[in-house]
Amino acid sequence: MEQVRLGIIGYGQQGGFYGDLISQGRVDKMVVGAVAEIDESKDALINERHPDAKIYRDYKEMVESGDVDAVLTAVPHFLHPEMAMYALSKGIHVLNEKPAGVYTKQVKELNEYAANSDAVYAIMFNQRNNPLYQRIKEIVDNGEIGNIRRTNWIITNWWRPQAYYDMSAWRATWGGEGGGVLVNQAPHQLDLIQWIAGVPEKVTGKVKYGYQRDIVVEDEVTALLDYGNGATGVFVTCTHDMIGTDRLEILGDAGKIVVEDSKKVKVIRMKKSENQFNQEMDFEGVKDLFMGKLDVDELYEVEEFESESAWGEQHGGVLANFAAHIIDGTPLLAPGAEGINGVRLANAIHLSDWEGKEIDLSTFDDDKYLEGLNKRIAEEGKYEQRS
Repeated sequence: MEQVRLGIIGYGQQGGFYGDLISQGRVDKMVVGAVAEIDESKDALINERHPDAKIYRDYKEMVESGDVDAVLTAVPHFLHPEMAMYALSKGIHVLNEKPAGVYTKQVKELNEYAANSDAVYAIMFNQRNNPLYQRIKEIVDNGEIGNIRRTNWIITNWWRPQAYYDMSAWRATWGGEGGGVLVNQAPHQLDLIQWIAGVPEKVTGKVKYGYQRDIVVEDEVTALLDYGNGATGVFVTCTHDMIGTDRLEILGDAGKIVVEDSKKVKVIRMKKSENQFNQEMDFEGVKDLFMGKLDVDELYEVEEFESESAWGEQHGGVLANFAAHIIDGTPLLAPGAEGINGVRLANAIHLSDWEGKEIDLSTFDDDKYLEGLNKRIAEEGKYEQRS
């Protein structure tokens, strides 16, 4: 195989974006083999961009057509696992859009299914292909800032007006979307924080539903993370901050990383660990500290750099990596099995708020979360409950 023939399931904003990247020649070793789209009004655009691709109304028919080697799911979140499993059952490779699913029970089923399939299962965590976050992970993994003591991520630049939520009836509903900012806007950050700093052991969530928008799901979240070794973290996100902030801090016992707007990075590496400075500093040193007489060059060094990645490169890179893995075994940037980590974290934040207590992720109760989700779906009265 020299090229992977991709079948795009859903040619909306996201599916069209991926199709456009491929048609522009920005994805190595990949072509659009077919598109599954139920909306006939999009046929003209699909034909214009992908004249050699056949259009299907039923994704199952496309999967079985012989026109595609792999599929990408660009559809509402609840559909990701079932579509992925169907494709895998036919020996077709799968690149799932994020999140892997809405609730852990269905994602576990998908992961177990994929583990027993000969086909490849990956997930569109495009920020893992961002050189900025790859470099940050490398710094943390190499111990360049020591042992992590605290993480903070304030990511509130998701401003969405009411008109955004009113565009489609399924948006911002429990039964149609499965949640709000945690499942729609923030999955990449939920993935990155555990990819870089490690999966927390426990989480406590304070969540507001329809706080500043006429919706039933969350538009404001504050979560406390407990890593189990003394380290803690705070994750804050919302969709009503028109000014918006994107600031990530990772504090280690020998340095600190600060990221602003996912673009500018400052890495402070201490000459000794904080513990060493604490043990060695005498009274005279404390006086010098308070009077500003300490030579900072003797304490730490600072490195600064900025992201040079253009919009679309991260997404195109994941697509190209997926194709390369299928063709020649190149290691996956984002194995699909890892998608459950972010889903579990989002579910645990919800469940913590619903039950008013800290949730242990190692013993997370999939059924209890699903029970709570179905309760909220039933209250909406518009969608079938999940199993």
